[in-house]
Amino acid sequence: MTGLLLTKTSLVADLTALGVGEGGALLVHCSMRRIGWVDGGPATLLAALREVTGPTGTIVVPAQTPNNSLTSPVHRTATAGMSNAARARYVAGMPGFQPDSTPSYGVGSFAEHIRSHPGALRSRHPQTSFAALGPDAAAIVRDHDLRSHLGERSPLGALYQGGASILLLGVGMEKCTALHLAEYRLPQPAKVMEYSCFVTENGQRRMERFEALKLDDSDFGEAGRDLLRQPWATTGRVGGAAAHLIPLAPAVDQAEEWFTTNRG
Repeated sequence: MTGLLLTKTSLVADLTALGVGEGGALLVHCSMRRIGWVDGGPATLLAALREVTGPTGTIVVPAQTPNNSLTSPVHRTATAGMSNAARARYVAGMPGFQPDSTPSYGVGSFAEHIRSHPGALRSRHPQTSFAALGPDAAAIVRDHDLRSHLGERSPLGALYQGGASILLLGVGMEKCTALHLAEYRLPQPAKVMEYSCFVTENGQRRMERFEALKLDDSDFGEAGRDLLRQPWATTGRVGGAAAHLIPLAPAVDQAEEWFTTNRG
């Protein structure tokens, strides 16, 4: 983490040097803490990104909500060791997902800044939503089927088809959500599980249950090291953070090949 005060100007210079250019969609995973002390915080980073990507650029972030789920690792960690009564009280207080107002959880302050930004649009999946800001936002978040957490009928499918890029700022490949799209494309029979989460509609909270692919990010770090060795992957620094710029479609294709070869 740098001790220098980072400005929009310095961030624009770093992003440009990394290779971020005009137009298209950019899926951003970001740790503001690792970037360093940014004058103006997430708003300044967004301003820098919008300057570099221009009026035709669209910024996309994960806006996930694992805290409304009874089947997420977040829930298991939060309720570990609780008595039955304490667990029941905890579950009674869990929020129901509302796409227009529910804060994202665990994806960082920059993602939440985009999610809550005027003009941003959000997909409607109650667990793995995405938020997008820019001219292609509506097309990117329009389709997000309940059974397609992070598959073809999710914003990741739209980003793949649209030639988007991935920007990792201060986070590693283990956080690269797009690699889940490769999981949906694996040739072996998919492992599925039942998910459950709360949603709120018309002021009433209810339980939503659905079956979908059992996601596994345990080897994303290892797969990611292979991706970062590819000629189309660029590594540099933005502020004090290690940064990676990767075209999404080749990364997903390469990850599908890696998973097919290396997963048992």
